[in-house]
Amino acid sequence: MIYFDNSATTKMFPEAVQSYQTVSEQYFGNPSSLHELGDVSSKLLKQARASIAQQLGVQSEEIFFTSGGTEGDNWIIKGTAFKKQYYGKHIITTRIEHSAVNHAMDFLEDLGFEITYLSVNKAGQVDLAELREALRSDTILVSIIALNNEVGVVQNLEAIGDILREYPTVHFHIDAVQTVGKMDLKLGPESRIDMAVFSSHKFHGPRGCGFVYVKRGKDVTPLIHGGGQEMNQRSGTENLPAIVAMAKAFRLVKESEQATQHQLKQLTDRLKQGLHQYEQITVFTPEEASAVHIVCFGIKGVRGEVVVHALEERDIYVSTTSACSSKSGGTSGTLSAMGFAPQVAETAVRISLTGSNTMAEVEQFLDVLDELYQNFDMIHSK
Repeated sequence: MIYFDNSATTKMFPEAVQSYQTVSEQYFGNPSSLHELGDVSSKLLKQARASIAQQLGVQSEEIFFTSGGTEGDNWIIKGTAFKKQYYGKHIITTRIEHSAVNHAMDFLEDLGFEITYLSVNKAGQVDLAELREALRSDTILVSIIALNNEVGVVQNLEAIGDILREYPTVHFHIDAVQTVGKMDLKLGPESRIDMAVFSSHKFHGPRGCGFVYVKRGKDVTPLIHGGGQEMNQRSGTENLPAIVAMAKAFRLVKESEQATQHQLKQLTDRLKQGLHQYEQITVFTPEEASAVHIVCFGIKGVRGEVVVHALEERDIYVSTTSACSSKSGGTSGTLSAMGFAPQVAETAVRISLTGSNTMAEVEQFLDVLDELYQNFDMIHSK
């Protein structure tokens, strides 16, 4: 089996599985309980938070545990809107966001908030001049995906941050779900980024778990109320086994981050080289400012799901674009925003790699794709 769908989800590290099992079996106390079992669990929770914060170069009290990326994006976007609505109701985002962000924006629009959607160029980059022009006195939030999950576009966060330094009251939120181990991300007091959302299962941790970075001094209204967990920001008994396993996976990925990025760059360079030799294949992932682990392409006249299932029959697993929205039908919103026609966008296939993938797997994939390409070409020529 060749698994090339790591932007959808990743296989848990064995070390993370072991941590999950150990905590489940031995440290099952509620962290809020006053007895010894609760105290031990509380210390494990504190250690996990400190470990993640240290890897990111931020403070422990700036890390909040959630159920994953969707909850994190919803909390930051809606929580910021509710907190700052008396200062303004204008929010800026882009046309290439994850569905969690898009639907949160739709929800707020129904409540009377005004959403400005920035366009992107053919390489998927936000127009900085357009961003500057869109900012107003009543703007309260700018929400931009750091690394696009469909085609792998990486935004110039530093340049965006430089513009936003002129607007210190505007919260700057990034969806950082795809970034862990794949790109360098600068957070902390010197960074203009105020909030960043992460999801455990994208970096070899368990599903149903994630965390959010919220810079000290940036207030967000809680959406889940109850026992006051997570510093009164996200109530509910903490999923301690998943949190500890996530912290373990995060540390392992961060420790090998530079070596992994170098390896992935070699693999995706070879994939692009192989794909570019076919006249009827379009590589949607831009050459510059793109992720080291994603290659999105399409075969002219062949719908993406046809290619996905043809590869699946040969035990190779890829996806169309976003796994979170692929079954809902329709073409990629990202590719449409980048200027590709619907009949072109519907051909999209996404390859997404991780550190365990090899050059041998890439070569095998290219051999299989060559066979499929010849078959598709034969069908079209009839």
